Amino acid sequence: MSLSSNILIVEDEPAIAELLSMNLQHAGHCPIRAGSAEEALRVIRDVLPDVLLIDWMLPGMSGVALARALRADARTKAIPIILLTARSEESDKVQGLDAGADDYITKPFSPKELLARIRSVLRRRAPQLTDELVQVGGLSVDPSSRRAMFKKPGGDAVEIRLGPTEFKLLHYLMAHPERVHSRGALLDKVWGDHVFIEERTVDVHIKRLREALAPVQCAEMVETVRGAGYRFTAQTRAVQASAA
Repeated sequence: MSLSSNILIVEDEPAIAELLSMNLQHAGHCPIRAGSAEEALRVIRDVLPDVLLIDWMLPGMSGVALARALRADARTKAIPIILLTARSEESDKVQGLDAGADDYITKPFSPKELLARIRSVLRRRAPQLTDELVQVGGLSVDPSSRRAMFKKPGGDAVEIRLGPTEFKLLHYLMAHPERVHSRGALLDKVWGDHVFIEERTVDVHIKRLREALAPVQCAEMVETVRGAGYRFTAQTRAVQASAA
């Protein structure tokens, strides 16, 4: 099963919204429902979803207008948007994509197709939320099984015990190696920018992560960049291996 994502369904027809919600729950996601664009905006003020499923034909503000409004707001501009519509003309599709939608799916559609589209936009917009295995050297993180492993060349794999936050933190850092991430950026990407906590919280979890990585000699892969933040690197291990 993929990592659970909060998915906001903006659909004014209760039967369709219920069907979408059931399919998303079955796939391990957390659906949130709004019956109009205005209600969706109220929901988003409190909780930022990971993906938005927006029906084109909504009462009041249309789905396309909602997509434009979200793209114009710095807080919501990066949220993946999939438009749901009965319109199948190419000009309609172009209009939806021009409004800022990441994808467009024509009714009727199968649950499998919708889930595939959701996985696709998450990979493009938020790779830290996907269920794809990330591997750097002998260290690997598998979100689908929630397991972090370390394997020495010619040796057996050892599981690394991590708390939920440390797991997400390691997954994000490994998915974006050799880059410096500020504490604020890590809070946005790992905790979500709707969570209001102090930046020093990142330091606490980095410390816990290093403690968990220490038994397999990987703690030094999480580097502190003075005055900037943190970086995940495989360079240290490469230097150690060449010197061994």
